[in-house]
Amino acid sequence: MQVGYFAMPLHPPGSNFTETVHGDLEQIVTLDKLGYKEAWIGEHFTTAWENIPSPELFIAQALAMTKNIKLGTGVTCMPNHNPFHIAHRIAQLDHQAKGRFMWGIGSGATFLDFKVFGVDAANNEQRPLTRENIDMVLKIWDGLPPGTYQNKFWKFTMPESIEDLGFYVHMKPYQKPHPPIAVAGLSPRSDTLIMAGERGWIPMSINYVPPNALAGHWAVYEEASKKAGRKPSRSDWRIAREVFIGKTTQEARKEALNGVLARDFNRYFRPALERYKYLQLIKPDPNIPDKDITAEFMVDNIWLVGSADDVAAKLQKLNKDVGGFGTLLAMAHEWEPKDKWTRSMEVLAKEVIPSLSGLK
Repeated sequence: MQVGYFAMPLHPPGSNFTETVHGDLEQIVTLDKLGYKEAWIGEHFTTAWENIPSPELFIAQALAMTKNIKLGTGVTCMPNHNPFHIAHRIAQLDHQAKGRFMWGIGSGATFLDFKVFGVDAANNEQRPLTRENIDMVLKIWDGLPPGTYQNKFWKFTMPESIEDLGFYVHMKPYQKPHPPIAVAGLSPRSDTLIMAGERGWIPMSINYVPPNALAGHWAVYEEASKKAGRKPSRSDWRIAREVFIGKTTQEARKEALNGVLARDFNRYFRPALERYKYLQLIKPDPNIPDKDITAEFMVDNIWLVGSADDVAAKLQKLNKDVGGFGTLLAMAHEWEPKDKWTRSMEVLAKEVIPSLSGLK
């Protein structure tokens, strides 16, 4: 098992963006020094809690500040973009990263973002649009013939080349045929995970779903892989989780329930999931009453909170429950208090994950 990071990020509305974005960059620098394998950065236009609209710009700066950690979009929400534009930005970023870039893609789940771009989420219009947009990006990188291409959301023209003057569409990725593509899944029969399985892309599972739902994510991915004649590898699978490690389990639990983990859950995650009818996704048993979905429930059932030994045991159990996975993605929160969170991230990378080296 390896360890990475997933930054939506999470900052209360009204936070100073200059301070938060530089704080997020500082986290990535620290993780690089601690040996974290990868970090994924979210994209949101209308969510003040998740306040980075351009993960590409963030990643470009983070690349210059780090040495080894791989960075990825987590995710590029494909319905938000003209494929001609995003094909060029991602290809350029791949060159700047020289192999330290992974491209996470998805349909998005932010309803106001859908409204901005005119996507009818009530009828799941984002799902076919995501497939259409990623296919178009791949065709552009492959060498799309001259002509005009359009759908109801975008239009662009691939021009005839003027070779003697060097006028032609020239940008292709650094990695061949393209950077590794990862796809995030949320729902039990995630369309994006099906697409990932069909195409041999990296599957990623969101942070708040229980182990039985995670097992369903893998089943969907595996089924699609095999139908496409591919052999899926569990080592490719990323699972995101809230993690906090204290000197004792009692200390860790107290910090989780009185600090940023509970704050972000109580003020953001839970109200948003309840508002948009996603609260069932958290429940290992659908008969659990909504009122029982509390921060205490999350500590006991979903989050990885405790001493180093207890978190290692919880990870062993999670690995067994889902049938095995390759990379744990610790979720980003504000590191308050900084000393305790830095220690938690260090213990996770230096003690807990190495203790699980024999997992299969």
